[in-house]
Amino acid sequence: MNTITAAITAVGAFVPEYVLSNKILETMVDTNDEWITSRTGISERRILKSDKLGTSYLAIKAAQDLIAKSGINPAEIDLVIVASTTPDMPVAATSVFVATQIGASNAFAYDLQAACSGFLFGMSTAAAYIQTGRYKKVLLIGADKMSSIIDYTDRATCIIFGDGAGAVLFEPNYEGLGLQDEFLRSDGIGRDYLKIDAGGSLLPASKETVENRQHFVFQDGKTVFKYAVKGMADVSEKIMERNNLSKDDVHWLIAHQANKRIIDATASRMQLDEEKVLVNIQKYGNTTSATLPLLLSDFESKFKKGDNLIFAAFGGGFTWGSIYLKWAYNKK
Repeated sequence: MNTITAAITAVGAFVPEYVLSNKILETMVDTNDEWITSRTGISERRILKSDKLGTSYLAIKAAQDLIAKSGINPAEIDLVIVASTTPDMPVAATSVFVATQIGASNAFAYDLQAACSGFLFGMSTAAAYIQTGRYKKVLLIGADKMSSIIDYTDRATCIIFGDGAGAVLFEPNYEGLGLQDEFLRSDGIGRDYLKIDAGGSLLPASKETVENRQHFVFQDGKTVFKYAVKGMADVSEKIMERNNLSKDDVHWLIAHQANKRIIDATASRMQLDEEKVLVNIQKYGNTTSATLPLLLSDFESKFKKGDNLIFAAFGGGFTWGSIYLKWAYNKK
């Protein structure tokens, strides 16, 4: 085949050492392990404790893991995209610093922000660059230090989020493997339900915004849950229908790890058997842009060349979507 498709050829990941368990959270806010586990499926999450390290640290570590495992020369990378909702700083893109630190000296780089759908949207972007034939190696990283924007006195949000990063390498494929189809959506109605009020151009940082704790994530949990359940299930079903995929044709569901009940609802709509639904939310919580690549890293050994993977995500904004990808290699 002469048609170029964009395939994932390597994965890498990193999570911090510190484990914030439900038991520890019981000492911080009015909650308990049974309540958290039954409603979210989360038992623990990883936290980057250092005040001097940001999202770039997580992204660099994940990229270095990928480089070490794949043996790729970083100088051969054409583009580095970092999907993140917690960049190191405004203006100076986190991806640019990451590219320099990993030795991707010939790459250009930029950040992509679509909340929890960031990595999914990044897959579409990376694949498009590969499919033009102009670029051969695109490194896509999903990384977030969510602990930097979480109010640990707010039990509605602090139980959900953790820190982490994952990376994938996209390269050209001529066997018809890689990204097959995508169905990506967005709706600005979500702007009011999952957000940080201050720190942007609408409400710049001030003494008052800090005192009012307006630099932390706010979430209307019930509303977000309702939209997420419907959104992820709808697009996952749509991508199957569009590609004439039955439940037997789908080998793995790679779903955003925000809430176990949302994952279950998506799998149910797709009529998938439980063993096809990959879950690690119990270990990491919601790592936002990092959930999908962390799943790929944790379960890489299960994937076989030619397997059909359905990705699904839902994030603030609202942003959501699904991608159908054929796996391109067997892990050595």
